[in-house]
Amino acid sequence: MPNQLYPVLFMLSSTFSLSLTGLFSKYLTQYLDGTLLSLLRFLTPALILFAVLGLKKMRLPQRSLLKPLWVRALCIGLCQVCFIYALQHLSLVESVVLFSTGPLFIPLLEKLIFSVRVSRLNMLGLGLTFLGVILLAGDISGFEFRPELLVGLCAGMLNAGSQLSLYRASKTDLNAFEINFWTFVFATLIIVPIVMFNLVSGPQVMVSSDVRIEWLIGAVVLLAMFIINTQVFRAKAYKLAQSNSQLAPLIFTNLIFTAIWQLCFFDQTYHAFQWLGLGLIIGANMMCALAPKLVSQWRKKSKLALADSH
Repeated sequence: MPNQLYPVLFMLSSTFSLSLTGLFSKYLTQYLDGTLLSLLRFLTPALILFAVLGLKKMRLPQRSLLKPLWVRALCIGLCQVCFIYALQHLSLVESVVLFSTGPLFIPLLEKLIFSVRVSRLNMLGLGLTFLGVILLAGDISGFEFRPELLVGLCAGMLNAGSQLSLYRASKTDLNAFEINFWTFVFATLIIVPIVMFNLVSGPQVMVSSDVRIEWLIGAVVLLAMFIINTQVFRAKAYKLAQSNSQLAPLIFTNLIFTAIWQLCFFDQTYHAFQWLGLGLIIGANMMCALAPKLVSQWRKKSKLALADSH
């Protein structure tokens, strides 16, 4: 198998697991408090990875790696809190579409952190995305912005921060399992105070009594396995990829898998404005991911054709 296919296959495995993560998270939001579910999304995979890595010598992250790991843990922790909140108030497809706007925010974060210039194409993509969010709210004649849409969009922005820090962390000596173990541990430490605040701020029903506990445990363990697969395969894909942009278009395959789960397990209908909004968000993100690569290929072909003519 050609070496360039390995990062593609790893990324597809990651997006498929990610779609199942969204499906199981949507199911668990019916029975678990959102902050508790956010905690379990990191604590359970960390325990599983510890059991796996405990058989070998556990390597501590280098001091230079601590900053990107903590940044990624903060981004991924807050991202999951926002994503689960969106899942509680929006449909599976709506939540995942907003979550998947992450690649669109990557240039903005690169501008803020590394002073990289933001292209006009990305600015256009952001404008179309926000227009899509407005249309996703429903009937624009009596428009009332839903905060859960903004929270879902924040999940996408935080997802972008997570991807930037993951790309940096994946170029170190730590393997994918070790990178994600320490990320999950740090994210757990970040989420614990949020859960504790919820507990002391008022009476909270953390676990519903409407479901058997063994079913919940099984679902949480499966969710943890999908999370591990998502992160490990993605880290491997980035490690083998020549650049971040090489894999960016494949992230959107998550939407295809999610649409299948939506049709199979949920009875959800959308108005014309909402379909248009979903289409604008997906189209804007695909345009920003694919257009630069297509233009670059076209320019190379034009140069070769011009050289051959001479």
